Amino acid sequence: MMVLTSRGFLAPRNEDATQCEKGVTISWRDLSVYATTKDNRICKQLINNVRGAVKSGTLVAIMGGSGAGKSSLMTALAYRSPPGVIVHGDILVQGHPVSPSYMRLHTGFMHQEDLFVGSMTVMEHLMFMARMKLDRRTELRQIRIRINRLLQEIGLAHRSGTQIGTSGEKVLSGGEKKRLAFATELISDPKILFLDEPTTGLDAHSAGVLIAHLKAVASQGRTVLCTIHQPSSSIFNAFQQIILIAEGRIAFIGTGVQAVQFFASEGHHCPPAYNPADFLIATLATAPRDEDASRRNAQRICDAFLVSDASKENDLITQLELHISNSYNWTGETEETYKFKEPWWWTKLYLLINRGTIQVIRDPNVQLLRILLKLCLAILVSLCFFGAIKLDQLGIQAVQGVLFILVTENTFLPMYATLATLPQEMPLFLREHRAGLYTPHLYYLARVISLIPGLIIEPIIFVMIVYWVVGLRNSIEAFALSVIVVIFTMNVSTACGCFFAAAFDSVPLAMAYLVPFDYILMVTMGPFIKLGYTKHGDLLWRMPRCTYQPRVNEWVASYCLYETHSLTRSNLFSTLPAYVQWVKYISWLLHSTEALTIVQWDGVHNISCEVEDPELPCMTDGSEVLDRYDFDADNYWTDISFMAVSYVVFHCMGYACLWNRARYK
Repeated sequence: MMVLTSRGFLAPRNEDATQCEKGVTISWRDLSVYATTKDNRICKQLINNVRGAVKSGTLVAIMGGSGAGKSSLMTALAYRSPPGVIVHGDILVQGHPVSPSYMRLHTGFMHQEDLFVGSMTVMEHLMFMARMKLDRRTELRQIRIRINRLLQEIGLAHRSGTQIGTSGEKVLSGGEKKRLAFATELISDPKILFLDEPTTGLDAHSAGVLIAHLKAVASQGRTVLCTIHQPSSSIFNAFQQIILIAEGRIAFIGTGVQAVQFFASEGHHCPPAYNPADFLIATLATAPRDEDASRRNAQRICDAFLVSDASKENDLITQLELHISNSYNWTGETEETYKFKEPWWWTKLYLLINRGTIQVIRDPNVQLLRILLKLCLAILVSLCFFGAIKLDQLGIQAVQGVLFILVTENTFLPMYATLATLPQEMPLFLREHRAGLYTPHLYYLARVISLIPGLIIEPIIFVMIVYWVVGLRNSIEAFALSVIVVIFTMNVSTACGCFFAAAFDSVPLAMAYLVPFDYILMVTMGPFIKLGYTKHGDLLWRMPRCTYQPRVNEWVASYCLYETHSLTRSNLFSTLPAYVQWVKYISWLLHSTEALTIVQWDGVHNISCEVEDPELPCMTDGSEVLDRYDFDADNYWTDISFMAVSYVVFHCMGYACLWNRARYK
C-alpha cells in the first residue's frame, strides 16, 4: 500500500517509511572550520576540533558570545557554510556520513534576516515554496491542505491573503514575518531544522510564541537547533539542550541545569534570581579590559568539559549511533525504498516567471510608476514639438529632435531602472539558489521573460502619443516600423542594464562605469559627429567645397556645396578619433537613430526650400537628409538585426556575470 509521506511523495507503507518519519540524530566528530582568503589560504580557525551529538526530538540552543563561533558551527552542520569557508571533520546522521544534497533535501534553514518578495501574499509565497521544494508528484490539493494546516498552527490563517512587505497598511509585522519564515522551512517537513537567531528583532511575547512553536515542532520528532543571543530565563528554560561555544571550542553540551552545575564545579556560581543564560555567556565572554585572563578562563572551562561526564555522555551517543549504523541498513541517504522527484525545470521556470510577473504588476516602483512617467513625458514632448513638424528646412531639425527624444528616452530610463532593481533581488536569489531551489539560468531567464510585457507596452504607449500628436510621417507602415525600432531600443537598453547590474556588486560602482559608457554611445549615435558610412560596398566621403566669407571672417561649412567622392577604406572620413571609432559599431543608439531616420525620410521628395537666406543649406530630398547624417537607406533591417544581436549578447554576458557571482559570492 502506498502512502503520502511528509515530503509529499509516495512510498510503501512499511517499517522503513515509518522510521523515516521519526526523525534523526545528528552528530559530529573532529569538526574544524576555517576562514580563507581570496587565494584560498587559511587565515583564521573558526571552530577548533569539536565533537557532539543531538538526539531527535530535541530543541537545542547554541549559545556563546559575539564571535564565539555559533553561526559557524551551525552552518557547517547544515552544509550551508558560505564561500571562503573550509570545513573538516565528520558530520553524521544516524551514524552515517551524509552528502550536501541529503542535507538540502531533509533539513530546513531559517536565516536571521527575513527575505521575501514583498508584493506576494502569504498564501502565494508558501505555494511557491511548496511547489519548489516538494516532490513533483504531490497534488495541488495536498499542498493546499498542508499550507492551510501550517497557517493554522503558526497563527497566520487570517493573514493568508495579506501582502508580505510592500508599502501600505495590510502588511505583515516583524513577528509575523518570522513565523512565515518558520512556516517556509516547515513546508517540506524537514527532519532537522536549523534557525539562525530566530528571536532577533522580536519583543518578549513574540519571541516566546516562536519558541513555543519550535518546542512543539521538536516534540513531533524533529531535531531543532538554533543559535540564540541573550535569551530570557523563560526562553532559556524552554530548551531541552544547550551547546555553549567559546573561542571556537565547545564549553558544554547538556541541559541548562547541568550547565549551571558544571560551571559551579569549576568555581563559577550563578547568583540567585539571576538569568542563567546571561551568567553562562558572561562567564565565557572576553572582557574588554582583561582579554588574556578571560580567554584563559574560557579555555580552562573547555578543557574541563572534555573530561566531564556530560562530554562522555555525548561520546556515548555518537558511539551508539555508529554501532547501530553498522548493524542495520539505513537507507536515508540512498532512498532505496522511494526516491524524491524534484520539480521539472519548466515547472520551476513557470513559477519564477509567475512570481516575477506578480512583482512587476503589484510593485508600483517596478511598472506602474514607469508607465505613468512615460505618459507624462510623452505629453510633455508632444507639447514641445507640436506644430513644428513641417516639410521644410526647419522641420528637418524638428523631426531629428523628436527622433533623438524617442531614442534617448527609451534608452536611459529603463537602463538605470534595471540597474537599481536587480541588486535589490540579489540577496534573495543567492539564498534560494544555495538552498537548491533553482539554478541561475532559470532565474535569469524568468526575470527576462517577466519584464518583456512591460518592455513592449511602455514604448508602444510613448510612441503612439508622440508620433501622432507631433505629426511625424503620416503612414501606418512608418508608425509600425518606428514602434519596432523603439521596442528593440528599450529591450537592448534593459539588457545592457542587466549586464552592468550583474557585473558589479553595488549600484554606485555599476553607475561609475555605465555613465561614461552611455556618454560615448550617445556621442556616436549620429547627430553630434561625423561618422563616415558604407554604401554598396564603397566608402563615401562627403567633401565640403566651401568659400571664404569676409563678413563673418570664417569658413562657413553650413552652406557649403558638397561633393561625393569614393575613397579607399583607409581614407574613410570621420571626425571620431581613431581610438574610439570602433564604438559606433556596438552603439545601438546609432542603429536606432539610423533606422528611425530612414523611416521618416526614405522616399520623401517634396521638402520645401523657401528660405530667406540663400546661403543656408537646402535639402529637397530625403536621401540628402540621410546623407547629411551618414545614414544608408538600405540599412533598416540591418540595424534591427544588430539590435537583436546586441540584446542576446548583453543578456549572455549578464547571465555569465550572475553565474559567476552565484558560484563565488
